[in-house]
Amino acid sequence: MALRFLGRRARSEAEITEHLKRKGYAPALATLTLEQLRRSRYAGDEGFARDWVRSRADGRGYGPRRIEQELRAKGIDESLILDALRETFGANNERDRARLALEKQFRRERLDDPKTLRRAAAFLQRRGYSETVILELLRQHED
Repeated sequence: MALRFLGRRARSEAEITEHLKRKGYAPALATLTLEQLRRSRYAGDEGFARDWVRSRADGRGYGPRRIEQELRAKGIDESLILDALRETFGANNERDRARLALEKQFRRERLDDPKTLRRAAAFLQRRGYSETVILELLRQHED
């Protein structure tokens, strides 16, 4: 059952355990199954978190805040989340990724209009970028 569940997409350890419990398996059996999946390297929150962050940042243009919320909802430990985010969103990488998302979304619009600037700020906020990065990017366009 767990392998079939993993066949659709990668899952966190909490998702696997919860799925097995919902299907009626005893918690002890779910724990043993998870241990076996870890040993076989089919499961592991560290790799899952790293892959999830990279996938959401590259594929959808999400920022660190949104990805952090998604990983928390999936039951990933806080330290693993921070490590994975730090790896993907280095010192200036968040700014660069936000700039790319902004250019892609607003490529046909001029960002010198106040209404468009507000829309751009809201877009970046929904994507999960920090206020500091948003203000910095929009000030550049405003100037």
